[in-house]
Amino acid sequence: MGVLKVILTVLLIYYLAKLLFRMFAPRVFSYAAKKTEDHFKERYGQFSQGHSTSEQRVGEITIEKRPTRKKGTSKDLGEYIDFEEVD
Repeated sequence: MGVLKVILTVLLIYYLAKLLFRMFAPRVFSYAAKKTEDHFKERYGQFSQGHSTSEQRVGEITIEKRPTRKKGTSKDLGEYIDFEEVD
């Protein structure tokens, strides 16, 4: 008789938890999705504010050119070493 009581109690708890999960899961997931969306909007808003210099229309194409380097003087490359073969 005690084993039957335990099995019925476990089944009752299982179906009750399943019912509550079906009732509250959509609300919990909706809340989590909204918080995640707000978080990404906040992060993206900080990113786009720092990098936008002027407002552009949708579909407008801009080309930003890099500063040109002076040819002939390149101190970043190091020094040239000429190797000779030794027999």
